[in-house]
Amino acid sequence: MIEIFILSLIQGIAEFLPVSSSSHLIIASDYLELEKGLSIDVSLHLGSFIAVIVYFYKDIINFYKDKILFLKIIISSIPVMLVGVILVETNFIEKIRNIATIAWTTLIFGILLFISDKFKTEKTIEKNFSLKSAIFIGFLQILALIPGVSRSGIAITAARFLGFERVGSAKISFLISIPVLGAVSIFGLNNIIFSENQDFAKLNIFAIISAFFFSLITIKYFLKYLNKFSLNAFVYYRLLLGIILLTLAYL
Repeated sequence: MIEIFILSLIQGIAEFLPVSSSSHLIIASDYLELEKGLSIDVSLHLGSFIAVIVYFYKDIINFYKDKILFLKIIISSIPVMLVGVILVETNFIEKIRNIATIAWTTLIFGILLFISDKFKTEKTIEKNFSLKSAIFIGFLQILALIPGVSRSGIAITAARFLGFERVGSAKISFLISIPVLGAVSIFGLNNIIFSENQDFAKLNIFAIISAFFFSLITIKYFLKYLNKFSLNAFVYYRLLLGIILLTLAYL
């Protein structure tokens, strides 16, 4: 139960902050010896998915009126989902899930986040989120399949480079996460249903609820944080973590 709580905490916080949830889960598995099976992994993502749906329910309802925005969100999500399926099916994803890769991507994309946050920003999602912007952010999101890059981080970085203000950039990242997390949850549930082990027990329910709670809190306060502060705190965290991981990987 304690392990599930820790994994839920990591998933709920790191999924939506620009720090990479996959890298933190890998680090937890390697150094804290926390084991998570397929059903737990699916449960964690399902909890985060439900949290985004709940928090942005008004925006989701508005998709019915603003079908163009909905189309842009879907288009922006397609590249990472298609490439993700290919990497999983070919098992190539496992070859890059290591500490050295995480160390370098954590550093490099932390620096890119810092640079992007210095751009002059005036654009808002309501007025300036064009199809061109959606496609640009969508293709850059493919990089998030590499552990340490961060799906949220690369989406925010791309949006900032395009001139979107901080809260708008984060909101774009969150909205794009809806189809991505939904696809991950459906794909995972499908694997569970057609696997020999169909045990979806109390631990899974606890994982969903815990991940939902931590995800919801993170979304709410991250947006409030961006109203007042820059992304520097996350940049410094990434640089520190990257240096520590480089030391562990090469010493």
